[in-house]
Amino acid sequence: MQRVVISGTGLFTPSESISNDELVAAFNAYVQQYNLTHAQAIAEGSLKPLAESSSEFINKASGIKSRYVMNKSGVIDPSRMFPHIPERADDELGIQAEIAVISAREALAQAGKTPADVDAIIVACSNMQRAYPAVAIEVQQALGCGGFAYDMNVACSSATFGLQNAVDAIRSGSARCVLVISPEITSAHLEFRDRDCHFIFGDVATTLVVEAAETCTVDGAFEVLGTRLVTQFSNAIRNNFGFLNRCDESGVGARDKLFRQEGRKVFKEVCPMVAEQILAHSAALGIAVSDLKRLWLHQANLSMNELIAKRVLGREFDRDDAPVILDEYANTSSAGSIIAFHKHRRDLAAGEIGVICSFGAGYSIGSVVVRRC
Repeated sequence: MQRVVISGTGLFTPSESISNDELVAAFNAYVQQYNLTHAQAIAEGSLKPLAESSSEFINKASGIKSRYVMNKSGVIDPSRMFPHIPERADDELGIQAEIAVISAREALAQAGKTPADVDAIIVACSNMQRAYPAVAIEVQQALGCGGFAYDMNVACSSATFGLQNAVDAIRSGSARCVLVISPEITSAHLEFRDRDCHFIFGDVATTLVVEAAETCTVDGAFEVLGTRLVTQFSNAIRNNFGFLNRCDESGVGARDKLFRQEGRKVFKEVCPMVAEQILAHSAALGIAVSDLKRLWLHQANLSMNELIAKRVLGREFDRDDAPVILDEYANTSSAGSIIAFHKHRRDLAAGEIGVICSFGAGYSIGSVVVRRC
């Protein structure tokens, strides 16, 4: 079987960041104005007052301390509470393609590759800015790559699902070098006026260079030993925004057209599924748990990651075993586990093994077992 490696990674980080304190100040100003505006209805009992948030609540609930965003001013404006991202003309590079290209160029440089070496691009993320043409094809043109390109969406598992597609393409011979890019502008689908979720997401873009081992020219690549994907339908994480919305005017702008979740239900149901996925996948590859040096987990919630790591490793562990980046980046959907891999892999010695794992809406879970070359 064709050996496949991850030879480079890239990360685009927006220049603007919002701390918990800044986010809470804006949210609480919105809540105070809302309660004042609806004071009579609240007094009559026909409307419930909104509760304020706090940095302590956010940190305890998620472990998140800040998040990067494409636009800060719109998010922290109490009269707006969502980003300002102007539309661009059709002949301009789209914003999602722009951040994808930045991360891709870093990954290519790290892998010692040029765009001419790439013959496939997969843009895999939670939300595309349009239905078509594919953002991946726009990225292909901007980079000057040949071959083919396509978009795919499996919510927070998009990057690992895209990674399996890349590995399969190389092993089947349909590609030799594939970019898996996750440009996540999650601030655009977050309801910043909802206390239960206003703190969750941040924006970034990540890229993986995936290629045949025989074409790899850099030291320290990671061989993909196996990939495993699983899905199980659930409404616990959902976003109903789509092109059919205009067909029923009553739902336009409704709360369900943005991200929403049943957080406790997700925690209870997903954590054991993820732990079992990693354990079963490792066992199928003949890898003992004691041989797992690192878990690069989806960065959704600190408590989730700690519980999953504890169930998988079956021992006391520290941040070296399961790195955390969500305190700085927040939940970046499919990019989270890739950021952790990007930032926390170089200290592994040759032969050491780790697992890149993502999980999210669907439910969907993807695990990729890798070994340092």
